[in-house]
Amino acid sequence: MRLKDKVCIITGSGNGIGRATALKFASEGARVVVCDVDPPAVEETLSKIREACGDATGCKVDVTKRQDVDGMVRYVMEKYGRIDVLVNNAGVIMDGQLHKMTDDQFDRVVEINLKGTYLCTRAVVDVMLAQNHGVILNASSIVGIYGNFGQTNYAATKFGVIGMAKSWAKELGRKGIRANAVCPGFIDTMILSSMPDKVIEAMKQKVPLGRLGKPEEVANVYAFLASDEASYINGAVIEVSGGVTI
Repeated sequence: MRLKDKVCIITGSGNGIGRATALKFASEGARVVVCDVDPPAVEETLSKIREACGDATGCKVDVTKRQDVDGMVRYVMEKYGRIDVLVNNAGVIMDGQLHKMTDDQFDRVVEINLKGTYLCTRAVVDVMLAQNHGVILNASSIVGIYGNFGQTNYAATKFGVIGMAKSWAKELGRKGIRANAVCPGFIDTMILSSMPDKVIEAMKQKVPLGRLGKPEEVANVYAFLASDEASYINGAVIEVSGGVTI
């Protein structure tokens, strides 16, 4: 088991890629902390992990609220005494073309995707520094490298978390802490459920592999990066996109 007994916090793990990552980490022997703003979603993820005999606990966390994040870290430290991995997965999409985008749309996406990543990492970094080891993984997107129509706010935040990961890789590498970013492409999650079939089919046609990605395929990359097998990977930006950006 690649993550045996590692204490791993995964934000936004109530569903989608976050849930798949929580399940994958648990299957690799991790002690998973399932964090999400939606308590029923937390419980559903926990139930799935426990059905598979995994080790997990849950926290209701709004990543935009420092008191929530700090409380979660205190709870994890009281329960486990350390934090080995943080996956900054929590995020939101509120799309709109620039000339139609509202300040509220822009601010909300920045608050969750960018500031939330900062708050969670700031809350765990002192623990990791004291341990002289840790792994920080930021959820970016191919949009964070190439931009996208109608996603000014989302693209800005996903560019931003790449910059954070690279900065932390430089600041914290000598302290035994690695930081990397993962950039999914078109992944088959709930976000796509409201899209017309013809739009989904057009997305598939853009991918050289001819299909959407599975949440589990992104989770597999997170699990590798969180493990000691990736001990010399620091400051990397890894696409999981089926080659859509080629």
